[in-house]
Amino acid sequence: MGQQESLRIIRTCLSRCRSDSFRCKIRNRSLIRLWGGNSRMKKKAAQWTLGGMLAVALTLTACGKTDNGTTADPNDSQAPVKSIAQEAAEVVFYSNNGDSAESFDYRFGVALRKKFPNWTITYIQREGAGTDLPDLLSAGTRFDIFFQSIGNFEAQAFPAGIQYDMTELIKRQGMDLSRLDATVVDAVKQASGGKLYGIPVFTNNLVLYYNKTIFDKFGVTYPKDGMRWEEMIDIAKKLTRNEGGVQYYGFSHSPTHTVRLNPLSIPNADLQQVTPTINKDERWKQFYQAFYLDPMRGQGYLEGIQKLNKIPDHNMFVKDKTVGMFAYLSSLVYVWEEQFKGVDWDMVALPTLDSQKGVGSQSYPTYFGLTAMARNKEASMEALNYLISDEFQAAMARKGIMPVLKNDAIQKELGQDSIYKDKNWKAVFYNRFAPIPPKADYDAGLVNEYVKAGNQIAFDKMDMNSALRQAEEEGQKKIAAFKSK
Repeated sequence: MGQQESLRIIRTCLSRCRSDSFRCKIRNRSLIRLWGGNSRMKKKAAQWTLGGMLAVALTLTACGKTDNGTTADPNDSQAPVKSIAQEAAEVVFYSNNGDSAESFDYRFGVALRKKFPNWTITYIQREGAGTDLPDLLSAGTRFDIFFQSIGNFEAQAFPAGIQYDMTELIKRQGMDLSRLDATVVDAVKQASGGKLYGIPVFTNNLVLYYNKTIFDKFGVTYPKDGMRWEEMIDIAKKLTRNEGGVQYYGFSHSPTHTVRLNPLSIPNADLQQVTPTINKDERWKQFYQAFYLDPMRGQGYLEGIQKLNKIPDHNMFVKDKTVGMFAYLSSLVYVWEEQFKGVDWDMVALPTLDSQKGVGSQSYPTYFGLTAMARNKEASMEALNYLISDEFQAAMARKGIMPVLKNDAIQKELGQDSIYKDKNWKAVFYNRFAPIPPKADYDAGLVNEYVKAGNQIAFDKMDMNSALRQAEEEGQKKIAAFKSK
C-alpha cells in the first residue's frame, strides 16, 4: 500500500465518520484533529513516517465495524462495560520520566499482572535516543497509557496530540472519582477545558527531612509538626556554620519542586494574557524571600553556595550529610530507600507561612491517561480502575507512596511495609494541600526560568526585582517558542 493510497483511506474514513448516518470506531481519535483540526496538529501529521501512516490506514479500515466485523451500535458508548479480565489482552505503558523497568514493576507491573494474569503488561522505558516521546511517535510505536507528573503531563501529551478524553469510558467503567482527592482531579480538568485526559494514581507533596546527627552535634532541638516558617528559619540559623573546615547548611530545598508546589498557589502563567506571572504577581516576592533569601544567609552559607554554584541538594543531605533540614518530596525516602540507611533521619510536616496557616505545599499528582492510539481501550480502562481501587491504593501506600484516595484508613497505612515504618509518616498528611492553580501546557518552560531567578537571588548575583524582570522576559520567549511548535 503506497502513501497516496494510505491518505485516500484515511480521508475516506474520516469523511464517513463526520456523516450523521455512519459511526466510525477509530482507535486513534487524534486523527480527526490531524486532518480537520488546528495547524499544530496538521504539522504533526505532515511529520508522520510512511510506516506510521500505513499503521493508521490499517486501523482505519475498521471504520464502521466492531472487532468481529459487525456494524457498531450507535448507542454502545452508553452501555456498561463487561470485564474482560479473563480475556487475552495487552496494555502498554509509557512515561518519559526515565523510570526503570524494575521501579515500574515494583510499583505497578507486578500488581497488574497478578490482578490480570491473562494480560500482557508491557512497559516502554525511556532510555535515551529512540525512546523519547517524539521518537516513538515518529516510529509509529503504540502505547496505551501515558503517565507523567502534573505540569509535565500536559506539556508533553497535549502538543503531541496523544491525549484522549476518558469521560465517557469512565462512566461506562463505573469509576467513582469522588473517592479521590478533588484537587488533583479538578487540576487536570482545568488544564483541558473540562475534559478528563488523565486520572491521578498517586501523588506527592513537600515535607521537611532532618538529620538528627547534625542537630545532636550542635545541641539544637529537633523540628516538629505544625511549625511556623519563621520557627524553622531560627533553627536553620543555629545549624548554619563552618565547623572544622566543613560548611553546614541549616536548611535547603529542591528549587524545581518548591516553585511547582509553592504553598502560595501562585500560577506560573496568566492564562488569559498568555504571559508569565513572575513579575506581576507580588506573591512571588514573598515566595523568594521565604525560600531563597531568609534561610540562605548566615555563617558561610552565601559563600558556600557561591563556591558550589548550586543550592544544597538531596545528595548533600543524604550522602554528604552537611544539610540539617531539607524540603523535598515525600517520596524521596521510598526512591532512595538504600541511601537513607546511612542517615539518622526523620521528617516533619512542611512549616507553614503565617499567611497560609495550616496549609502546606500543593499536591503533586502523577496522571495516567489513555492515549488516542490505544488499541484496547476497555482493558486499559479496567487497568486504570484497578490502580485507583482500595486494594491497590492501600498496597501502594504501605510501600511509602502517597495515595490519592480520601480514605483515612488507607492514608494511615502509609509506609507501614517500609523498613522505615517507625518514622513520622503522619507528617505527610499533617497539612492541608494548597490549592493547585491553573496550569498551561507551557508551564514546564516557565518553571525552569523561575528556578534560574531563584538561583540568581540566592547567589546574590541579582537583586530580586532584576531577577524577576529577567525571568519574565525569558519566560515570554519560552511561551512564544512553545506556541510556534
